[in-house]
Amino acid sequence: MGATDLITLRDGLARMILTKVAGPDPQVERGRVHDTPGPRWFPPDAPIRRVHGDASMFAGGLRALLLQSLHPLAMAAVAAHSGYRGDPWGRLRRTSYFLAITTYGAIPDAEAAIEHVRSVHERVRGTSPDGVKYRASDPHLLKWVHVAEVDSFLAAHQRYGAHPLTSAEQDQYVQDAALVAGKLGVIDPPTTVAELHDLLKQYQPELRGTTEARQAARFMLVHPPVPWAARPAYGVLTAAAVGLLPWWTRLPLRLPYLPLAEQTVVRAAGDGLTRTIRWALASPTLAAQSPDVL
Repeated sequence: MGATDLITLRDGLARMILTKVAGPDPQVERGRVHDTPGPRWFPPDAPIRRVHGDASMFAGGLRALLLQSLHPLAMAAVAAHSGYRGDPWGRLRRTSYFLAITTYGAIPDAEAAIEHVRSVHERVRGTSPDGVKYRASDPHLLKWVHVAEVDSFLAAHQRYGAHPLTSAEQDQYVQDAALVAGKLGVIDPPTTVAELHDLLKQYQPELRGTTEARQAARFMLVHPPVPWAARPAYGVLTAAAVGLLPWWTRLPLRLPYLPLAEQTVVRAAGDGLTRTIRWALASPTLAAQSPDVL
């Protein structure tokens, strides 16, 4: 393969990823986030910028969705209101934009995005299949979603990130994320890794693998809306995400637990895929279009 062919391959891969994550015009999306003047919540060297801008977020995002699904009320709200089956890429783009604007965007734009999400949460309410009422604005449910996301993003970054964080930087990342969580309505979000892990343990008695959770896992892992040509790479990504999950999540979601394979074959494949995504998104001809975040 010649240099021109390699550049074409790299640019094509980058465009395929970016259009799924940021929509048909990634450059416009990047401009909305990065080019608007004004102060930001986080300085350029903040850990949250490093974590949310790394290719490891692809595995971390999948892991977060799987972990979040184990709370029956959170999963009931997702199943009834999110439209993840009918418009999975739209949901991904909305989530990507929210992470990008709150991590890198001007403060007024970040606050507007948070206010929009809070207004959506106020309208999301209902009753779970086993008869328990829920509302997405419930601070307890919001905290679970936040804890699952932060733990997943951090776990993925520490395993597959280009530059894993030190212990102090990991605590700073959790504290950075707590700022956004508090504005979303999370009461007393964790600010250290120790607090984060303690909260995960506190939520465990509430978690279980409902029918809706297992259906969501099958949709994401077995029947995803991914072109057949991309299925092998997506399979590696899902294996990496599952390999990052705690062992106690596997049985409720009917997922395999193969620690030896996960520490060797899956880890090597996941590292290779993450490096490939990172390489593609660093394409000189498309660097100006990168949204810098999943």
